[in-house]
Amino acid sequence: MSKSTREQNDPFSLRIDAETWLKQGTAPSSGDWSVSVDALAMLHRLASAPATAGDALKLLHELQVHQVELDLQRGQLEVNEREMAQALAHYKALYDCAPLGYFVVDLNGQVIEANPAGADLLGIARDALADRAMASLLEPASRPALAGLLEELRDGNAHAACTVQSGTGAPRPLRIIAKVSPGGEAIMMMAFENEGSQGA
Repeated sequence: MSKSTREQNDPFSLRIDAETWLKQGTAPSSGDWSVSVDALAMLHRLASAPATAGDALKLLHELQVHQVELDLQRGQLEVNEREMAQALAHYKALYDCAPLGYFVVDLNGQVIEANPAGADLLGIARDALADRAMASLLEPASRPALAGLLEELRDGNAHAACTVQSGTGAPRPLRIIAKVSPGGEAIMMMAFENEGSQGA
């Protein structure tokens, strides 16, 4: 397990790191942290009495450790956010630049999104695909094949495939391979031109 993951999941390790940073004088400074007036007054009262001065030091130390823990957590969250943004940009680029057509449709076949190659296969602008029924973009004779594919997936099949004819732009025979998304709320389709096959 990496150190960053350990820090996130193990509060004891986080505390040890905070204690170490404080001892070494390398704790990150937080510009937006302040102790409340009540906490300062309590620390002053404890520190003013010899019998409780030790308690004041302990409390101050706990406050410092807690602040460093918060700073470490915030720093890790910022790193995670940057890594997630980079990963999202990476996979979006792969999706947009893929040579095959990719579609996400709802369980009834309504288009949610598509990549440029998918729009090109159907001969329609990408921004005109959203909320269109996939069947409406096919030749009427191909619509039963698509309906059968959707029915198979709704019935619990892991994946399904069919051959259809695009109905917009220059007609093209297309092979569609599809499966239900991991969450079960949508269907992911891959489409490619299929000159040689006429069957489903």
